[in-house]
Amino acid sequence: MIDPVEPSVPDGAEESPCTVCCCTQTNKILMVVFMALLILAIVFGNLLTLAVVLGTKHFRTPQGYLKASLAAADLAVGVFVVPLSVYAELQLMAGDSAPEWTASNSRSMSVHPCAVMGPIFAGCTLVSITTIFLMTIERSIAVLRPLHKDSVITRKRTSILIAFSWLGSFFLAVSPLLFSREIVLEYNTCSRMCNYALGTIGEFPSQAWNILLLFPAFDFTLLGGTVAINIISLSSIRQHSKRRKHLAETECQKASKPTFSDIKAAKTIGTLTVAFTASFTPIAVFVVGNVLGNEWCNFSFFAFWILASNSCCNVIIYSVRDHKFRLCVQKLLLRDANKSSRRT
Repeated sequence: MIDPVEPSVPDGAEESPCTVCCCTQTNKILMVVFMALLILAIVFGNLLTLAVVLGTKHFRTPQGYLKASLAAADLAVGVFVVPLSVYAELQLMAGDSAPEWTASNSRSMSVHPCAVMGPIFAGCTLVSITTIFLMTIERSIAVLRPLHKDSVITRKRTSILIAFSWLGSFFLAVSPLLFSREIVLEYNTCSRMCNYALGTIGEFPSQAWNILLLFPAFDFTLLGGTVAINIISLSSIRQHSKRRKHLAETECQKASKPTFSDIKAAKTIGTLTVAFTASFTPIAVFVVGNVLGNEWCNFSFFAFWILASNSCCNVIIYSVRDHKFRLCVQKLLLRDANKSSRRT
């Protein structure tokens, strides 16, 4: 989420660096097509997830609320963040000169699109991380303490935690701008997104260095905790499976063991954690590289768009791991198909 600021060129006439995505006109067209398809995939997949979770009584649970929160964060990326990149690239391809707000050091503008879209992308990324962390805790309680699940995990408590996760994530997203004048948000011609940038050219300010490293520190602290909790939960599931094979189950054992759906959900969240960690790690590497003074233009494009592409993966993971989710999707699609056929 951070890129170094290059020296400004008058009248926004700076030529974009030749990166893998945009060295030729063909590559630029393919890049815009990829972005457009990504928007469709993110919006369709997450609207489908929200329709299933909020429109089906079975999914109106604490876990369902967390899934809806994750889908809402991913949907915001597809509705706000990626379309701005598409618009910027179409403007760059069609016009003789770049739009003023896409030039480096363009922060003198009174209204800069990146001042809104940058925090949205960063905030939604942080919401996704905190939501996956909360989902992991919720499932670990269901697996490790099944008798206490309903009393500890309630919809009211889950809703409060979701609200705090959104407020805290977006506060952290804007904190670099609040606590340092050296940090700005600009459209970066390497990543083709709105990124945090250093307002001072040349020497790296120490205060900004400390603030910018908050992102990877916070993210990997939560991801590390999520991975650790997942390992404990999956180890418990494995031990339970072994005991079930070798011991005759009594009524007491049945009452205290996790349900099959809890086990399935824990495995699904483990898959979500692995997918998000894999998509976020390149960003963390890139941030640390920037702190050390490396630009890594080509790498920044792939890092940011791998993370953006993760916003359409969650519905795929749900559909693969959750049979009830697949059935609800089929019912919704059939119901919509029947409505459209009746109208015609």
